[in-house]
Amino acid sequence: MESTATGPVNVLVYSDDANTREQVRLAAGRRPAADVPPVEYVECATLPAVLAELERGGIDACVLDGEAVPAGGMGVCRQIKDEIFQCPPVLLIIGRPQDAWLATWSRAEATVAHPVDPAALADGLAEVLRLRPAVRA
Repeated sequence: MESTATGPVNVLVYSDDANTREQVRLAAGRRPAADVPPVEYVECATLPAVLAELERGGIDACVLDGEAVPAGGMGVCRQIKDEIFQCPPVLLIIGRPQDAWLATWSRAEATVAHPVDPAALADGLAEVLRLRPAVRA
């Protein structure tokens, strides 16, 4: 889906680890693909912060750390898919490729493995950004 928006999109990055949040920002960069708008990041270290940002609105996609503690990204993904109306698409960072079935349970739209591979993360983020509605409600 091609976006009609000209401004930047907002991507929520959730991890209790500041280094992981930084790796996501640096790996995906300001524009993960030529066909998606520039990205601005909103960082969250706790589940309450994630929920507050999503309730506030304006988030176009989420990148969730499946290894975050105490609330892991897979459980967070499942919760926001159940609780947030028109929940943005989610890219889930999983600890092992064998965890892909759990990502399916969580209803994430895409996954990448940890440690973060910059090319894979940029591709995954671009993939979920293409899934978002063209115009925010």
